[in-house]
Amino acid sequence: MQFGMPTLIENRTLEDNASLCRSLGLQFIELNMNFPEYQADQLKRTDDLIQIAHKAGIYYTIHLDENLNIADFNHLVSEAYLETVHQSIEVSKELLCLRDRYGDISQPLILNMHMNHGIHITLPERKVQMYERDFDVYMQSFIVFRSKCEAWIGDRDLAIAIENTDGFRSYEKKAIEYLLESPKFGLTWDIGHSKASGEKDLPFLQAHREELIHFHIHDGSEKPPRNHLALGDGEIDLAARLKLAEMRNARCVLETKTIEALKKSAAWLRKQGCRI
Repeated sequence: MQFGMPTLIENRTLEDNASLCRSLGLQFIELNMNFPEYQADQLKRTDDLIQIAHKAGIYYTIHLDENLNIADFNHLVSEAYLETVHQSIEVSKELLCLRDRYGDISQPLILNMHMNHGIHITLPERKVQMYERDFDVYMQSFIVFRSKCEAWIGDRDLAIAIENTDGFRSYEKKAIEYLLESPKFGLTWDIGHSKASGEKDLPFLQAHREELIHFHIHDGSEKPPRNHLALGDGEIDLAARLKLAEMRNARCVLETKTIEALKKSAAWLRKQGCRI
């Protein structure tokens, strides 16, 4: 398996992240587009990214903005997010050379994305999710999204992996299943989010285990709900999750939030006999 790290807020520069990645023996960094320094216009400077990666002997995956909302009812907003995905795919194409040199070419290069729940309207006795009420409009956005992504990716070895967070909504599951009909889409299992949300997404993820292509690995607990813990500091059956990731030939991001927790997680993996 290939293990990587997220971009950490304690590291101000990509060079700092790359240096840490190399020192821990990890293979890649997941560039987080929630950070200002990893916005699409910054990532277009691929020559700089490639130079830093070559120096450290690593490659990159991309985590799309968590606010990404390609189904927003305001078309000005949804078009901006679609263009963000388009630009990110173009960047990923330029970065494939790093995967080919330092990674595993049997695994597509990943762009990770969240599903945006949309807004809800609170009534006296219940909450109404607007995407559920206007499902046909919502679904049409994903029909367009899948078609555009397939065209943008073309024959390049890229895939978009949809990550679980706090429980997929029923309308999201229908949209995800539509996306998964395309070979350009797969699933990310974030095992910490899954645990902290009471394993709400476990049945869906198990039903679609053949589409699992990416893992976010961190420890967590259900009561109290906690995640992004160092490996070994929570209640997750990490051995079982890692075994499944290996069976699926999936990359694993050690998605802790601090340098200390990342170092502890890398040490935990080595103690378990994992080669990193």
